[in-house]
Amino acid sequence: MNVSSDDVLNAWLRLTTTVNNVRMAGELPYNELLICGILYRNQNSSVPESLTATDLCSETRMLKSQMNRTLNSMEKKGLIFRTRSRQDRRQVYITFNMDQAEVYEREHDRILGYVEMLLDKVGRQRAEEIIGLFTLISDMADEVIK
Repeated sequence: MNVSSDDVLNAWLRLTTTVNNVRMAGELPYNELLICGILYRNQNSSVPESLTATDLCSETRMLKSQMNRTLNSMEKKGLIFRTRSRQDRRQVYITFNMDQAEVYEREHDRILGYVEMLLDKVGRQRAEEIIGLFTLISDMADEVIK
């Protein structure tokens, strides 16, 4: 098969627009769900880090203005807290409001249901191969884009 760069780009765009589809993210918009996931996993880790909006921008590749709009929306919904650092007043730490964990967990479980159906269709024996390819593509894209 003769695959062009355009073929790869089209497949990539089709996958990312499917994942970023408004219908897939239900109760929470995609960016809020993404940030909730990062903050939720961080707070449930054995050694939670103090995360700033800059850290979240770095991890999500969101623009600072987009991140600020998203964090403002999340704060209004009571999903996050912002706390100014005592050591460096310029730093503002973002934490997930664990009292709202059910909102994130419900959405996460719903999306996992989609992933389960996808794995059933593709074949669970290929899951490891899929993860490897997604990881390889993401790593190489980071390398090429930088």
